[in-house]
Amino acid sequence: MPNVQSFNALRARSYLLRLPLFTRAMIAVMIAFALAGLQGAWNIQEWGALIPRELSITTKRFETEFGTLTSLALFFGPLTTIPALIYVFFDRFVLGANHAVLGASLWVFLLLGMEGVRTYKTNPYLVIGTYHVPTWTTPLFMAVVVQALVPGTSFIGHLCGVGTGYLCTSRPADELARNKRAMPRLLATILTLRRDPRLLKLPPYLSLLCIVVGVAWLLLLPLHDYSRRTYISENALLPGQVHTYFGGSDQNVFRAYRHEVDALKDKDNLEINDELENIFKTIGFKVGRQNYTYHSAGNTYTGENVYAILQAPRGDATEAIVLVSAWKNVKGEFNRNGVAIALTLARYFKRWSLWSKDIILVIPPDSRAAIQAWVDAYHDSHDSSTIAALPIKSGLLQGAVAIDYPHEGRFEGVHIVYDGVNGQLPNLDLINSVNNIANGQMGMHSFIQEKLGHSDKYNDRLKTMLRGMMNQGLGHAVGPHSSFIPYHVDAITLQPVGNGWHDEMGLGRLVEGTFRSLNNLLEHLHQSFFFYLLIQKDRFVSIGTYLPSAMLIAVNFTIMAILLWVKSGAVGVSEPTEVSTIKSKDTVENKEGKEDLAAKPPTSPAVEREIYLPLGIVIACHFLGALPLFIFNHTPSYLLAPFFLAFSALNIFFPSLILNMVNSTSTRPLTLQQFFLLKCFSLLLLGMFLSSLATLNFSLAFLVGLISAPLSFARPWPETPIMRFGYAALLQIASPTSAVLIGAAVYASSLGSSGAGAAAGLLDTLQHILSEAAFGWDVWGLYIPVVVWCVWWPAWLVGSVVVLGQPNMKKMKSA
Repeated sequence: MPNVQSFNALRARSYLLRLPLFTRAMIAVMIAFALAGLQGAWNIQEWGALIPRELSITTKRFETEFGTLTSLALFFGPLTTIPALIYVFFDRFVLGANHAVLGASLWVFLLLGMEGVRTYKTNPYLVIGTYHVPTWTTPLFMAVVVQALVPGTSFIGHLCGVGTGYLCTSRPADELARNKRAMPRLLATILTLRRDPRLLKLPPYLSLLCIVVGVAWLLLLPLHDYSRRTYISENALLPGQVHTYFGGSDQNVFRAYRHEVDALKDKDNLEINDELENIFKTIGFKVGRQNYTYHSAGNTYTGENVYAILQAPRGDATEAIVLVSAWKNVKGEFNRNGVAIALTLARYFKRWSLWSKDIILVIPPDSRAAIQAWVDAYHDSHDSSTIAALPIKSGLLQGAVAIDYPHEGRFEGVHIVYDGVNGQLPNLDLINSVNNIANGQMGMHSFIQEKLGHSDKYNDRLKTMLRGMMNQGLGHAVGPHSSFIPYHVDAITLQPVGNGWHDEMGLGRLVEGTFRSLNNLLEHLHQSFFFYLLIQKDRFVSIGTYLPSAMLIAVNFTIMAILLWVKSGAVGVSEPTEVSTIKSKDTVENKEGKEDLAAKPPTSPAVEREIYLPLGIVIACHFLGALPLFIFNHTPSYLLAPFFLAFSALNIFFPSLILNMVNSTSTRPLTLQQFFLLKCFSLLLLGMFLSSLATLNFSLAFLVGLISAPLSFARPWPETPIMRFGYAALLQIASPTSAVLIGAAVYASSLGSSGAGAAAGLLDTLQHILSEAAFGWDVWGLYIPVVVWCVWWPAWLVGSVVVLGQPNMKKMKSA
């Protein structure tokens, strides 16, 4: 062994440069994590990173012998999982303990075990005096020495590594090394399989498997194993850590304000705002008023907002928190107690000097158009011709809380409404903070998605999740808070529900605690989740868990599109091409003196795909979607239901009409190849749109994809009219128009429309749904109609054209 005097830096550098790639990479990773573990700002052990306690280059010999890729596959495969499973078995089931271990020493002792057995084959014993010690026991002695000298190491973990090294010493690795030459043959076999026609039968089953797995994935989400408990990510919120003082004499103030609100109940908007302005000025707020006018589906929505700003004693008017209490809630009910408690809280907030953010109190005349006009004007994104600018403003909005309290009496708990426009959601920390304050500090229950009395069983968790998905998929505003969320302002609506012992002061303390938490923020809420599914008030599913279900639905369309593209290039789906027999230039005379025609063997001609006509049809269908989009967003509300029923009737004949127009205008009817390409382009666009939409509005992408699933298996049936018209009828049931009609019927039945008035109730419900969609398009900026009429409907239209198509199969077979 060289001593210090004989150390040569050049030879050491040369030795290090000759180390294999994987060994050098592992040494670099070990050194990097060891250095990272020296700092105290970030506990790398809790994060679960690799902290090597012993640095070794014993992987050099293994990697040199078996190669970098083999070493990488084994060390991150069986050489890690096998000793880990053995350790879990002994530690948990044999010893009944639960000791966490981490580090790279497992690999060190695993390699020492392998080297020990190899050394034993060539040099069985180590002679120490008169004793002969087997060389395979060397790793065991080293494990004992390390356990004695290095505190905090796992003796059982090291033994598991040594044992694994003993078990897989030479045979598995050597066999793998000997079989490396078989890999080229295996790859050649795989490449030949791609031309096997049997592979073309696999994609439909794979597509169906994606749909089934996607639905099953969604149904598994309510299980505890696939969800997590909610937690506060933003430490600055400190929910429930302050004492709330709202109450006592404020009860009398609330009753006085409620008396004044009752006096204004039957007055018009301007008279109400005049009185509210006087109240705000009496308290000491700055007051502003704003006029607005919206036009949608032949209706006019006009009014005036009144709002007041409390300047923060400890702030510089750069940030603000909003308290909203609309005069009427989304159901059109008079928000009597909500307005009264908002005024009481405004007077209460004025007495405190702890606010570092301005407080804005907004009292719009309704919870739909009015608050949208105010939020648009606050962010300078309004139409100045119909919406007035705000005379006074504050800083950046950090959060908003709306109060919806129309009923009388005490309540059991608070219902948290959090769905935003177009399926957007507030930061989960805001919902968690309200839950924490309500359940912990206030001792009141909290509910979500109108699910009162949640039993924490699978059925209730599934219903809660599906209700949330339905609200997210529809994308409509469910409260005054919904208008804030598109501007990245986290907002919720609080609705007291049930019969209990909590009174108005309890709700006031809940709002106070929430405002105190938001007042602590040093920056905008960003650390927690913006994409989630709540299955209970304190359990959620993150985007990384639920997104694959929608992606699998979208992938099935892409799989079928790829299959159709491959099939469209196969011989026999295009027009037959005549292969002429060419007389050879070199003639050979046989023994009879006759001339043989040395005909060249016919080669399969390259099939040219006729993509222009199918591509044009698909593009035209998507542009055609602008027609119903325009009609149903610009028709008066009283004509929406009749127009939609007429459009639904014509929708049955649209595919046949398009097919006849194409066949009559083109030089020849559509071939089987063109039908394949037609469906290929349509499914490719549908899969692309849905996969992109799933990241923005998961619920809408999943619902549209699931209903559109029959389009994946649509095909021409020219020789079986029963199958052709039967599948066309199935597609009619899965069309957007049928989905709207079925949804309207279900909603009407839930409202109690039955018997003789069922038809009238259905028409009224249909008119209400279409009017809401038009209102969302004109006021909220809803993009759901675009998805329905410009993505879903064109894909359905092309699929129906493919099913009703009748290519000439006789020619195809003769080819």
